[in-house]
Amino acid sequence: MDAFYASVEQRDNPKLKGKPVAVGGDSPRGVVAAASYEARKFGIHSAMASVTARKKCPELIFIAPRFDIYKSVSKQIHEILIEYTSLVEPLSLDEAFLDVTNDKKHICSATLIAKEIKKRILEKTGLTASAGISNNKFLAKIASDYDKPDGLFVIKPEEAEAFIEKLPVDKFFGVGKVTSRKMHKMGIVTGLDLKKYSRNDLIVYFGKVGSYYYDIVRGIDLREVDPERDRKSVGAERTFETDLVTLNEIYTELYKIGQILEERLRKINFKGRTLTLKVKFEDFEQITRSKSFNQALTMELINQTAIELASQIDYANKGTRLLGLSVSNSSEDKPDHQLSIDF
Repeated sequence: MDAFYASVEQRDNPKLKGKPVAVGGDSPRGVVAAASYEARKFGIHSAMASVTARKKCPELIFIAPRFDIYKSVSKQIHEILIEYTSLVEPLSLDEAFLDVTNDKKHICSATLIAKEIKKRILEKTGLTASAGISNNKFLAKIASDYDKPDGLFVIKPEEAEAFIEKLPVDKFFGVGKVTSRKMHKMGIVTGLDLKKYSRNDLIVYFGKVGSYYYDIVRGIDLREVDPERDRKSVGAERTFETDLVTLNEIYTELYKIGQILEERLRKINFKGRTLTLKVKFEDFEQITRSKSFNQALTMELINQTAIELASQIDYANKGTRLLGLSVSNSSEDKPDHQLSIDF
């Protein structure tokens, strides 16, 4: 979906149409959850501090999020998607992978299916969607972002490598800001630059994910669309109105966050073996620390490990703006299979 939260707000309040809108909190500690395309022209984007967004665009209109409405619209969209294929893997409220080789309506063309879905979504919700079409998840995701808003872009298998070679690495799905900066320092600016490195070299520089980079720059992504994808992690975090400046404050807040996390784990019966701590400082620098165990984490172990990980961090006399804890490492891989359909 295109600027989903903001587009829903503009749809429901015509006075907001054509104006720069940000969904999020307009407070000193607020964060932009979504920005309309009018706001994006000013360089405003999701996860940006509201204070920064306001400086970029003094006329910016902040709207408090209405997640119940977004979930309701998301459900309407999902109902449309499953009319075309049973293989729908949601990524979030506003995005999903579809494997249309499972072609319920026998349309026999991925492009025609995408066009019809876009039309149906617009008719039912009044909102536009962008579609990316290719032969794997990585390429389809790249394509979906290529022609927004209200876009439709196809990357055929025979075009994939040439397309990726020209693509900036910071546009790669799975390459974040930190990795992108590291790549740029290594002289890796485009896919062609990345392609010059061997698999072993990329593993040395980037760890296990280096093997993924080696494959995707060659258009290889064997992950299947999984409508019953196992939850990979469960987390809880909190942004503080006032920066935390002592370890005792940090330990106290981690205990509170751990209690919230435990309740969420219990609610969905999720058991994991890895605990990850996220710390965001007052200057928005963010770091993470993780520790894995051979057994499922208990509440006692979560509390102990959170303190242990927090004590290892160099706070460098900086205040702590955000703390988060997440539990992961409990899913199993599933076998691959692939059919075919015309583009």
